[in-house]
Amino acid sequence: MSDAPALDPLFLALQQALAGRYFIDREIGRGGMGVVYLAREVQLDRMVAIKLLPPTLAARDDLRARFIDEARLAARLTHPHIVPIHAVDETGGFTYFVMALVEGVTLAERVRTRGPLSASDGARLLREVAFALEYAHGQGVVHRDVKPDNILIDRATGRALVADFGIAAIAGADAAASGQGTPAFMSPEQALGYATDARSDIYSFGVTAYYALSGRIPFEGATAADILARHVHEAPPPLQSLGLAIPRRLAHVVDRCLAKDPAQRPASALAVAEQLGVAIEQKREVPAALRGFVKRGGRTSDGQTVITFAAISVLCLPLSYYAGNAAAFTLFFGGPIALQFAFLVNAARGVLEQGFDRVDLRRAFDAALETAREEWALGGGASYRRVARAARAVGRLAATFLAVSVPPTLYTLLSGAGRATAELVVPTLVAAGVVSAAGFSIDSALRRLHDDVDTRFWASLWNGRIGRAVFAVARRFRRGTPVVSAVTHRATELSLGMAAEQLYEQLPRVTRRTLKELPALLQRLQHDAQALRARGDALSEALQGGATAAGAPSPARLAINSERDQVLARLRDAVGALETIRLNLLRLHAGQSSLESLTTHIGVARALSDDVRRLIEARDESDAVLERPRSAHPTPV
Repeated sequence: MSDAPALDPLFLALQQALAGRYFIDREIGRGGMGVVYLAREVQLDRMVAIKLLPPTLAARDDLRARFIDEARLAARLTHPHIVPIHAVDETGGFTYFVMALVEGVTLAERVRTRGPLSASDGARLLREVAFALEYAHGQGVVHRDVKPDNILIDRATGRALVADFGIAAIAGADAAASGQGTPAFMSPEQALGYATDARSDIYSFGVTAYYALSGRIPFEGATAADILARHVHEAPPPLQSLGLAIPRRLAHVVDRCLAKDPAQRPASALAVAEQLGVAIEQKREVPAALRGFVKRGGRTSDGQTVITFAAISVLCLPLSYYAGNAAAFTLFFGGPIALQFAFLVNAARGVLEQGFDRVDLRRAFDAALETAREEWALGGGASYRRVARAARAVGRLAATFLAVSVPPTLYTLLSGAGRATAELVVPTLVAAGVVSAAGFSIDSALRRLHDDVDTRFWASLWNGRIGRAVFAVARRFRRGTPVVSAVTHRATELSLGMAAEQLYEQLPRVTRRTLKELPALLQRLQHDAQALRARGDALSEALQGGATAAGAPSPARLAINSERDQVLARLRDAVGALETIRLNLLRLHAGQSSLESLTTHIGVARALSDDVRRLIEARDESDAVLERPRSAHPTPV
């Protein structure tokens, strides 16, 4: 019945104590740290939530006094991602605080009902929580009970709000012993009864993030004591080891928050928020036109290939009768190639007419392959790869046997010498062919379990010489003026390289012949700059990851820092070389420069590219250092 709450003596007593100030509608939540009621504040005519301190805790003068002090301190917190506390009071023997009503669900309810958050939504929401914690820590307030139940998601705006600073405060030192708090989200030092600070909140934040992104907590146990013991002594499974579609950088941030030693966690909640921001922004959105090209528009399906060969085979029969065998053989072997090339040219023309170019495809394919790696992190497994290698080896062995045996067998059959013996060998050759085909088929099928083989093939085709030739032809058949597209997805080196390639294509044929090595050099410089950019990001991440690590090897950090400076300097040089070539091509078009000047700059750029290649190859030693912060397990408190 609708008046069921009236049967609760606590409800009746509280309503009587607050009559005239608050009209209590119903109970909306209950837990070890209190009961929450939906109420209306009479004077201001607004809906609020009232959280009542449990009577068992309120009976203790020391805890009640501490609760009031901490709750009043928390009431001073004014932040867009913290639930405002309107009042803290004692009335008729009840101790409570009144907070703003947030229309929405808790993070725990959201994950329970709809599953884990996506990487982008999770990173955004967790970043808002981190900003709230940083603000509170700056005001001297430690939450001490960060968990999904204390994070509200506003239904109207989708923003995250952190609640219950006041209630958590009184449980601090007594949490582990009294059974209050939430063992699944406690830091090791809190579980041991040690003093807690902002770094304890960061650990609980890490457990919350782990749950939000995976739908599970790092540690489970039959009892609260079992869970607390695991928090103290065991390293949690790395988030990426769960096989979820979580970017490496985002998983790395969460894993660092779960370090046992507080000194090895991020230095502050602000540092966590900044790292989450980097994780969100590390992949700029690939335009929809390019995503569609990578998935469908830039490739032919197996069905299309089969239909094409079948149609050409049927056409070859009448063509052989009317035009001769030579014409039929030409159609049989040349037709599929010509049709495939025409398909590629038409696909490339569509890309050009959308305002993109071949240089944009490389990043789109790289993004698709990276996504596949994240989604299939555990898809193939070592056992699958071993079987695939064995099947490939058997297939190659059988193919080699065929290559060696078929020519002499055919010669024997055609010449008539030893024909009977040769005919006995034919079944063996057929069996070898079947084994070879089966081996390569098994290899291909198993590789697809842990690698996007199809996307990798088409990426190599479009990014290689064939793709360059296809786009050169497609530019001649492009219709109309290309759509002006947003180029925010392009790195600077790609934009410069594409502009230089277009200027080169517009040069007279004689000049292009003189500068025939320039397109390949532009591709090298773009590839070098992208490799340097990725290397610099990895080194910066390693330095950031070990910034607060206790006992971090100083010589190793100095070596990483030195290499990063060198890499960033070479990146600036590579981008500068591309810009110089582009400007010289512009001057050449305007008649303000000569081929000799451009050739000189091309020579300098070539030497720079060679230097970059040597730098990229000589990185094994620092790679070994880079892996240490990721693989090392923090020592228990």
